[in-house]
Amino acid sequence: MTSQYDLLLLGAGLANGLLALRLKQQQPDLRVLVLDADARAGGNHTWCFHADDLSDQQHQWIAPLVAHHWPHYEVRFPQLTRQLDSGYFCVTSSRFDEVLRAALGDALRLNQTVACCGPDHVQLASGEVLRARAVIDGRGYQPDAALQIGFQAFVGQEWTLSQPHQLEGPILMDATVDQQGGYRFVYTLPLSPTRLLIEDTHYIDDASLAAAQARQNICDYAARQGWQLATLIREERGALPITLAGDFERFWHHRQPCVGLRAGLFHPTTGYSLPLAASLADALATEQNFSPDALAPRIHRFAQAAWREQGFFRMLNRMLFLAADADQRWRVMQRFYGLPEGLIARFYAGRLTWADRARILSGKPPVPVLAAIQAILTQPSGRRTLR
Repeated sequence: MTSQYDLLLLGAGLANGLLALRLKQQQPDLRVLVLDADARAGGNHTWCFHADDLSDQQHQWIAPLVAHHWPHYEVRFPQLTRQLDSGYFCVTSSRFDEVLRAALGDALRLNQTVACCGPDHVQLASGEVLRARAVIDGRGYQPDAALQIGFQAFVGQEWTLSQPHQLEGPILMDATVDQQGGYRFVYTLPLSPTRLLIEDTHYIDDASLAAAQARQNICDYAARQGWQLATLIREERGALPITLAGDFERFWHHRQPCVGLRAGLFHPTTGYSLPLAASLADALATEQNFSPDALAPRIHRFAQAAWREQGFFRMLNRMLFLAADADQRWRVMQRFYGLPEGLIARFYAGRLTWADRARILSGKPPVPVLAAIQAILTQPSGRRTLR
């Protein structure tokens, strides 16, 4: 049977959305269909990235998605407060949905529940069968025993205030708050003079986070800052995987072509996934052969290269989660944010030099030396329980 489409993209989240947009720009005659079970593309999320995370060309084609941009951001720790003069960008799910609808038109089908799928077809819950040269799965993170992970769990609330907040830029981390059994910080984005996104964020050992406590934390934090909360606009919750170690080939052994968090394509320490999603979209937008036999190895090679580049980050994550007492993890991050600004930018971009790596590891460690060595040597085959 002749394929109806060249590509079927399952999930209209960040990775598949960027891929669909880039394919539309680079190969407009390609028959692409994006399916999602939700009523809108992008769900209920906020995605951010730093200026140095993307190339100039990527900044250009992603620009329509950017809802907010600031020239600098701030971090706060018990013994360090610092402003970093690096651009910071925000993509909201509402802007994402708006852009995808306008660009894709009928190639975006929402409210579509997938019953099952294979390398070249999808069956919907309605019974309809859609066929394509290849199917790419971008339906979010899927737990896998091949990876040893912690989590960055958060509850975020967008509020209007009764008075201006006076912030000139985001506060990416305010770790001066009570740690509550893990590395905890409050993340704040000023969306207008009287509108804030405030997230209570925890680096914790499992994906569970008491939402009621997080909501109270947000209210308490706002009160301490002198912000008068007026109207709650929306709330988002999430748990981003933070990779400590893993067996890459075992992780990929049973996977059909996939992208985004489902493919393990995210920054191992921050959980940010937009830069890798943009890079994979660029790589696939030049492809001519979209058969499963060609597409699966192409994505596998991309993910494999990313995994190899991220080994140092996974080691740092093990030091954070396994070597530091839970309520002292902030010391690791406080020390990191005292390093040169260029190094910090390269860290977020995932492009550390060997000199950067040596600088990060030099000096007195913020965790016990023996515990740090044990954490560095930890691998999935010798899995230990997270602290």
